[in-house]
Amino acid sequence: MTTTTSSSTQTSGKISIHAENILPIIKKWLYSEKEIFLRELVANAVDALHKLHKISTLGEETRELEDFSVRISIDKDAGCIAITDTGIGMEATEIEKYINQVAFSGLHDFVDKYQDKEADQQVIGHFGLGFYSSFMVADKVEIDSLSYRPVATAAHWVCDGSINYNLSTSSRATVGTTITLHISDNSKEMLSEATLTAILQKYCAFVKYPVFLHDKQINEPRPLWTKSAAQLSDKDYLDFFHRLFPSKPDPLFWIHLNVDYPFNLRGIMYFPSLRHELDASQGEVKLYCNQVYVADNLKEVVPDYLTVLQGALDCPDLPLNVSRSYLQNDPQVRKISQHIAKKVADKLLAMAKTEADRFQDCWQDIHPFIKYAMMRDNSTYEKLQPYVLYRNTKGDYLSLDKYLEQYGDKTDNTIIYCSDTDTQAAYVAMFEEAGIAVLVADKLIDTHFMQYLETQKGQGDKTYKFRRIDSDLSKSLVQDSASTIIDPKDNKNESEKIADLFRNSLTRQQVKIEVKDLKSAKVPAMLVFDENVRRLQEMSNMGRDGNDQTLGQHTLVINQNNGAIRRLLTLAASNKADEIALMVNQVYDLAYLQHSRLSSSMMRDFIERSASLLEKVGTSGSTSIIME
Repeated sequence: MTTTTSSSTQTSGKISIHAENILPIIKKWLYSEKEIFLRELVANAVDALHKLHKISTLGEETRELEDFSVRISIDKDAGCIAITDTGIGMEATEIEKYINQVAFSGLHDFVDKYQDKEADQQVIGHFGLGFYSSFMVADKVEIDSLSYRPVATAAHWVCDGSINYNLSTSSRATVGTTITLHISDNSKEMLSEATLTAILQKYCAFVKYPVFLHDKQINEPRPLWTKSAAQLSDKDYLDFFHRLFPSKPDPLFWIHLNVDYPFNLRGIMYFPSLRHELDASQGEVKLYCNQVYVADNLKEVVPDYLTVLQGALDCPDLPLNVSRSYLQNDPQVRKISQHIAKKVADKLLAMAKTEADRFQDCWQDIHPFIKYAMMRDNSTYEKLQPYVLYRNTKGDYLSLDKYLEQYGDKTDNTIIYCSDTDTQAAYVAMFEEAGIAVLVADKLIDTHFMQYLETQKGQGDKTYKFRRIDSDLSKSLVQDSASTIIDPKDNKNESEKIADLFRNSLTRQQVKIEVKDLKSAKVPAMLVFDENVRRLQEMSNMGRDGNDQTLGQHTLVINQNNGAIRRLLTLAASNKADEIALMVNQVYDLAYLQHSRLSSSMMRDFIERSASLLEKVGTSGSTSIIME
């Protein structure tokens, strides 16, 4: 119980709390940053305004009410900050209950009284405890308040940060409350108008009643999420985005959230433009509670695969002092996260159906995240699977089904892709010469996503099969071999002789060798990899540049239709073993370079060998042997 001594005009006593060190605990542990005091006091003022507004709409307050507002002023000479509201006000007995007896909260009584009369309570927080955050920056705090009740007497309360207080009558004549903070020596920076402006713009930019600092309004009481989407233009959404994130480029698209059941949620979520920086850490969601800023970068409120999202969410059901552990364990937060995922998928689906050009323009930025989302959420997969796009090496976009319609006959109904258009350029050229488009899959997610697609059903129970451009040579690239004549001297045809030359002269051991007659004569040889083995290697992150295991198991496919390869037979007939060795190893390294950088020892040999070949090109009688 509170111990008090009283007279007709003044009461003094001790704050009724469970432990006498409650104020040091509040200062040190309840809030992580002392600037929070201003958010708490403005939130309390907004509560007071909202309560008076509700009472007036219910007819309990018939007098003409003053404008609803919160006004903040700084008196540097006196070292004080004053926060004044024109809200419901308090009598001395209410100050006793809500301030002195910290265990009680004005919110509970207010909600209990009015919950049957008005569904939308919209009351932010617990006045008592939030009020005490003021002692984080002040060594003395005063309350001057007049209740809205017609016969109320104004009350004045003062406390020096200990458990002692004084409560007396006041001469205040206007309904509302003024909190005066006598700023402590270690918080004098709070007396700066610039400092308070920055704090207010961070925490109170969108509170629902006007907030003034020295007669300059700081906030926008009706942020975009409180308005109907039908009222808003694209410019409105873009302007709001740049108010939230001034240095960011225009977003790609946005979703407007407005949910009343089974949870309360308002907000605008933007998918940012990341064409040059695919970095999920760019995401930032500002979390509000009844338009009062709570925190940002709380990833728990959005799905992990959509943390790239930026925007603002207003969740009235969440407490002001929300913690990460609270968000992780709250079932409402999980529902909010699921709803955001659904809305993003719905937005993309609508764009794909009705704004195909815009959807395609966005795709290059969003596809890594959408692929991840489809792998994590079956509902997202089912909605977006028919609209997954891939860009081909010509820069055109097409769906997987469209690809198979156009090229399936030439690829055995397999989707051909490359992972690096530069290093795999020779392979790409061969496929394009054969009239087969090559899709580009150059993101880390692509290997996993393709394997996922191969286990799922597409439209009409269609299945997909993917093959990287260097995993096998399509039949469309190979022509029937003309090398069918057997040499009676060794009982071998030309293909077998070429294969023997490479087996005998190639310094790289344990390389499987095949000879084929490719339709294109431009490429002397190619490395081909088993698709399944290579995928396992990539997934386990095996292989490093500069060692023999970099490329893993592979096959050297020699193009018998290439002029340089056919010259090897001429060299063999002339017993030019040294020149054959130079040519064979040079051909292998050229094929190797299309996949990986050469190790230091391989690069040294490659340079020396290149120099020898150049020397032989300039030697009389050798040009016709080595060069086509």
